[in-house]
Order: sequence, then structure tokens, then C-alpha cells
Amino acid sequence: MAHKHDETKIAEQEACCDLDEKLSEAKVIPIHASDDGHNHEEEGTGIKLWLPAITSFILLMAGIALDNWIKPTPSWFSGWVRLVWYIVAYIPVGFPVVIKGIKTAIKGDVFTEFFLMSVATIGAFYIGEYPEGVAVMLFYAVGELFQDAAVNRAKRSIKALLDIRPDSADVLRNGIYVNVEPVNVKVGETIQIKAGEKVPLDGEMLSEASSFNTSALTGESKPSTITKGEIVLAGMINQEKVIELKVTKLFNDSSLARILTLVQDATTRKAKTEQFIRRFARIYTPIVVFLAIAIVLLPNLFIENYVFNDWLYRALIFLVISCPCALVISIPLGYFGGIGAASRNGILFKGSNYLDLMTKINQVVMDKTGTLTKAVFKVQEVESYDVPKEDWLPLAAALEAKSTHPVAKAVVEYVGEINKRIRVEALEEISGHGLKGEVGGKDVLAGNVKLMDMMKVNINDGLRKIDDTIVIVAIDRKLAGYLTIADEIKEDSKKAVEALHSLNVKTTMLSGDKQAVVDKVASQLGIDNAYGDLLPEHKVQKVETIKKDKSNVVAFVGDGINDAPVLALSDVGIAMGGLGSDAAIETADVIIQTDQPSKIAQAIAIGKATNSIVWQNIILAFAVKAIVLVLGASGLATMWEAVFADVGVALLAIMNAVRIQNQKMQKV
Repeated sequence: MAHKHDETKIAEQEACCDLDEKLSEAKVIPIHASDDGHNHEEEGTGIKLWLPAITSFILLMAGIALDNWIKPTPSWFSGWVRLVWYIVAYIPVGFPVVIKGIKTAIKGDVFTEFFLMSVATIGAFYIGEYPEGVAVMLFYAVGELFQDAAVNRAKRSIKALLDIRPDSADVLRNGIYVNVEPVNVKVGETIQIKAGEKVPLDGEMLSEASSFNTSALTGESKPSTITKGEIVLAGMINQEKVIELKVTKLFNDSSLARILTLVQDATTRKAKTEQFIRRFARIYTPIVVFLAIAIVLLPNLFIENYVFNDWLYRALIFLVISCPCALVISIPLGYFGGIGAASRNGILFKGSNYLDLMTKINQVVMDKTGTLTKAVFKVQEVESYDVPKEDWLPLAAALEAKSTHPVAKAVVEYVGEINKRIRVEALEEISGHGLKGEVGGKDVLAGNVKLMDMMKVNINDGLRKIDDTIVIVAIDRKLAGYLTIADEIKEDSKKAVEALHSLNVKTTMLSGDKQAVVDKVASQLGIDNAYGDLLPEHKVQKVETIKKDKSNVVAFVGDGINDAPVLALSDVGIAMGGLGSDAAIETADVIIQTDQPSKIAQAIAIGKATNSIVWQNIILAFAVKAIVLVLGASGLATMWEAVFADVGVALLAIMNAVRIQNQKMQKV
């Protein structure tokens, strides 16, 4: 699904406890460079935010000491003086909550945590339980401060991404380099990047070569060497010398800008668990309010020695316990942390719903070239027949130069500089077969055995038995020669397959290469099933066949360009090495920014870790609240137990949720 950036788009506010408002500050950050070029100070870190809670705590503890610890209690600390003392202690933490409760009620949203806390604490004052009324609101305020701190912590991974946005670019205009904002640089202009500077826009390397730190984009610490003609991406850091690039994309279309948009938008796609908890909280809160009213009024019909204040106290305890903050705070925070942890590891999830889906995957279908192999082809062997290779190789290279396929690039690289006088006409690329065209006045074919059979070119059985990737060349329908080309398996491909098997995930490899080549790679890697000789439509058919078994949840991993139909068909589409690929970013659900297939298992592990933490919080919150609700309604729990059931459980859930940000995900 395409994501178009919109600076003014703010996610719908769904959270009962205004967590989304806080998370929105992290996710709705304009992709354009900020006016001041600086990051604003994190919320929740200043001592000023803690002053109301500290003031309230000091006054509360002094009041409790005067009530209980100083004997005899001073005569002046009684009556209206004692009431005013606790009111003053209540105001710093309680007044903002009461005001917010009134404002939300005016807007029609009555049953909020602010309403529950206001009623419960004011009710405590009404029945003379001043210290408990102050304590409930104080601990609630402290819980909010810890919540803010947890959200800020979760935001750091995204802000770290935002920090890699360059603020300026040196662009060549009228013979001199002018420093301008990246948004003002046009496609085709030349920019200069000095050693140690961030690359401001995507561009083609004009200089011979340089080394780049790509860790901010990919999570990989190892520098990458990029040579002339290759693409350099915005956000990389030039490490060696002054270089020049020809800009290939506008700032807002750059890979970096699109990735930032993806990460920021990811929190708007809610997981089913998250959506359920939000809906549940909206139904649950009004129910407990009416139950609290019932606790106050119904006993009067059945109990002779009914005391209104006693049952009101029980109802107030019930209200405090019932606040669903632990759920609506910690669950979105858990998913937010999972998305942040994944982005730090070079894995982009397009939404928390895909974190959940990753936990259910039991079939991973992978493309071979570019996913499990490096897609860096090298010519291994060249054989000629009746035509000398000096005659047919330049014609084949001129034809292959019109293709972007890795095999074609290998042929062109092997031949070297192509004669500019050789003209290619009537070019036709036959998907899964090869190329045909008129080159230098001759009818030239360059492709696999299937192409030769289609074009009625006679080839010997020896060519059919060659296992390596082969490019057969025919001129005027007569066999001229062939090249064998090998693709190297990635270093961590075997580790990736083993990791998937350890997670009880079956593996399948699909490829357009010959079945013999595919079987050889599959045997080396230990892949369960491997299919070769496939055209793009055949890959779709294979995935459809796997999906016919309703118990299978299928992830397809490909390059995001040729495999776009299969990426869209699968339950979870994973783009491998999709950092610079528009098609990958548009089509895939999960984007692995490096070329490491081992990240597939890591993405599953992150999903499982997030899901585990979310369910731990759900079980913890429900279990504790259920126990204390029963005790409160029975008169066996006080406001102090209620505080633990609400604020205490919320704090425990928050601390549990932020654990995922501290875990070393490669070991999950």
C-alpha cells in the first residue's frame, strides 16, 4: 500500500489514557528539515515536571506524621486546618486532573481515567479520608510521569533516525558550490560531500570511490565502499574524502525520507490486540462506574445496619481499581517499543499488526537471487562454436547492456567498454528467458535454454546439462557460444535457514534459474523445498498452492521489484535489501534494510518478544485488578491496595513494556 507523506496528518486519537497524544509527538514529525535544525529537549526530563509531585509528597508525609507519628497530635492540626492542609497537598497533583476530567466530560467523553480519579479522590475527602485521597492522586501523578519517561524512551529510536537528516547541501551552481537546504536541490544537480559529512540526498557517485558509514540506515557498523556509477543514499556518512554526486531524487522522495515516514506512520496501524483493548476499555469503564453506583445503593435494600459512608468508601476503592490505565498505556507502548527495537536493528515494520503476524509465520518462501545469494554474478567460462568470441561477445554485450538484470550486468562487465557504434534495435526482453534484438544488423539472441528452444535454435545436449547459470548466444538463429555465470551465496544464508528451522518454520526457495542450480543451492543451505525454472507468474502459483492449506501463514522474501506480485499475495511480504527500492517500500509489509537473510528470523523474534510482553501485561493487569476488585467490593481492601492495583500495576506494566527496548534482539 503506498504511503504518501502528509505533514499535516495526525493519527486519530484513540487512547483512553491519552497515550496516543504522547506517541503522536514522536510519530507526527515533519519529514522536512526543521526551521532551527535542532532536536527539542525530551519531555519529562526536567525537574519542573516533578515539582508538583514532590510538593504534594512532602505535604502528605508531613500530614501523616502529624496524624500518626507525633504523639500527642498537635491540637492545632485538627478541624478545618487539617482539611486545608490536605487540600493544599492535593491541589498540585489533583487540580490538573480534575480540570482535564471536566474538559473531556464537556466534550462528551465522560468515562475517562480523569473522571474516575476525580470522583474517587473527591469522594475520599467527602468521607474524611483525606490522606488516602491525596495519596491516590499523588501516585497517579507519579505514574503519569513514569509513563511520560517510558514514552520518551520509546521515542528515542525514531528521533535517532530523525537526527540523521542533513540540514544542508553544497550544490554546484554557476561554477561554485552554494550551501542550500536539501529541499531546494533539484534532480540532476551536482552536490559535494566532504569527509565526515552526511549525504543529504540520494545520488549517483561521480567520484571514483569512497567509504561510507551506513549504520544509521542499516544498523551495520561495517563501512561500505561505493564506487563510481553506484547509488549513494541520503543519511550515509562519507568517511574518506571529498566526493561529488549527481542527485537522482528530490529530498522528499529520497529513501531516507520515505523510511522516516514509514517508521512514523507505523504506530497508526494497530495490532488486533491493541484495537481490542481500546474497544474493551470504552465498554469496560462505564460498566464499572455503574457497578460502583450499585455498590453504594443496592446494599441499602438488603442490609439493616446500612451505613452510606462505608459503602461509598468501598465504591470509591472499586473506582480506583477499575481504571484500565495499565492496559491502554502499556500495550501500545509495548508495540511502539517493538517497532523502535526493530528499526534500530535495520528492520522496518509498517505497523504493529505485522509484529503480531510475524509470530504466526510457519512458512517462509524466499527468492534465490539477491535474497540468499549476493546477486553479484561473475563470468566463469566462455566457449565459442563456429564464430570466434571476439565477434559474438561484443554483440551480446551490446544487447545485455539494455537490461538491468544482474546476469546481464555480469556479461557487460566481463566484456568491458562497449563499442558505441554498435546499434541495438527491436529490443525485446522475454521474462524468464532472455533478450532478443537486432544488433549491428544481425539478429542476436542472448538467454537460457528455454529461449533457444522457443526461437528454434539447435543446441547440443551438453549445454542442457550445465548446472551453472548459462547465457547462450545465437546470431541469425545459429549457435555462436555461451558464457557460464556463478552467483555467490551470502555469508549468513545458511545461518538464516538454520535459525528459521529452530523456530519451526519451513523454508521454500523459488527461482527462475535452472532446477539443477536451485537444487545445488538448496542442498548447501538445507532448505526444505526448492523450485526452479519459474517465471514470475509461476512464483505466484507456488505461493497460492502453499496458502491453500489454511494452517499456513506465509511470508515471502524477495527484492521487491520483480517479486512485487508475490510480496502482495503473501500474508507478510518482506523486502530484502529494499533500502533503495521504491517497489520494495511500496509493496512489502516489512523491509529489511540490509542484505542479510538472518534478519528474517530476527524479525520473527522481535515480533514474538513484543507479543510476549503485551500478553504478560494483559494477564498481570487483569489478574491483579480482579483480585483487588473482589476484595474492595467485600470491604477487605483499602485505598492503599486500590492504589497498587491501579498505579502500581500500571508502573509494573510500563517497566515490562520498555524491556524490549533494552533486549539485544539478535539473542531473542
